[in-house]
Amino acid sequence: MIGLGRLERYVLVRTLGGVGAALAVISAVIVLVQFVDLSRQVGVRADVGAAQVFGLTLLRSPSVIQILLPFVFLFGGISAYVGLNRRSELVAMRAAGISAWRFILPSAMAALVAGALTVGVLNPVAAALNARFENDRARLMENYLGDTPKDVWLRQGDDKNQIVIHARSRDTVDGTVRLRGVSLFVYQKNKAGAPEFKRRLEAAEARLMPGFWQLKDVREATAGESSVRSDSLSIRSTLDAEAAMERFASPDAIAFWRLPAAIRLTEQAGFSASGYRLRFEQLLATPLLFAAMSILAAAFSLRLARLGGLAGLAGAGVALGFVVFFFNQFAGALGKGDILPLFAAAWAPPVVALLSGLTLLCYTEDG
Repeated sequence: MIGLGRLERYVLVRTLGGVGAALAVISAVIVLVQFVDLSRQVGVRADVGAAQVFGLTLLRSPSVIQILLPFVFLFGGISAYVGLNRRSELVAMRAAGISAWRFILPSAMAALVAGALTVGVLNPVAAALNARFENDRARLMENYLGDTPKDVWLRQGDDKNQIVIHARSRDTVDGTVRLRGVSLFVYQKNKAGAPEFKRRLEAAEARLMPGFWQLKDVREATAGESSVRSDSLSIRSTLDAEAAMERFASPDAIAFWRLPAAIRLTEQAGFSASGYRLRFEQLLATPLLFAAMSILAAAFSLRLARLGGLAGLAGAGVALGFVVFFFNQFAGALGKGDILPLFAAAWAPPVVALLSGLTLLCYTEDG
């Protein structure tokens, strides 16, 4: 808060206090809802207690909280500015000739910084906790109530070779990915760049080691030749354990710093990386979205209380926040469907929200 006057610091502290209170309330609601939901899903097991369910809840909740953080800045900002308005503090500021821009911009900048921290720090932590949540839940629910392992499909490759991997089941032991009942289809690109089938390998088990797959009880068959058996075999891999696990996860579950590598590996394997690219752009736009929500909160809360209609205007701000949220989801869906360019799908909602807030603020403050 260096360089800010006493008034700006006061309003900023009040705004941050409102944001903190909104974060506490929303987090408590999310934890409660997640606990009830997991109790219904996992808690039906006789050997799973409330402590384990609560532990799973704490692992899962940060990912959900991250999704709702824009509402934290919207609700917290509205709460802070409405409080200042009802205590006639905004009247005193206006009477002293102080422009609203003077104390709104520091709050918006604080939201921008919070957005950058969310993307760079909270997102990787939430992704790691969510990955642990998925593993712990799968372990608790393994072979329960008819749950059966699902087939696993992976693909890796580079400029010369492509390998399609199919397995009947997977698990992770001490950070090592292990596949069972594995089939590997190896293709080599010809001069025209088209893949040509070269060989097929069947293995009872495959472990992903640094830089290679370690196969056990292997049968190798090449086109036009008889199969050859071996106890073990190593196959070069372009995946690491984390990248392999990310293939089983949605783009939302991958940490921000891992997304560029996920995009590169996915495209090397011949798949479309549009989902990962969209998620990367959305995370880059997150700071702007937080700042836009902070400005919207101020724009809908500066009407003087003595003029009436403040509650209705604040309610309209909340409604507009939900509109922005659903617009963001809708634009993301259009981006995933290649209907909108990924850049536009990710950046349009925060830009529209920011322009809406600035327009209303200019109309309210400057006429």
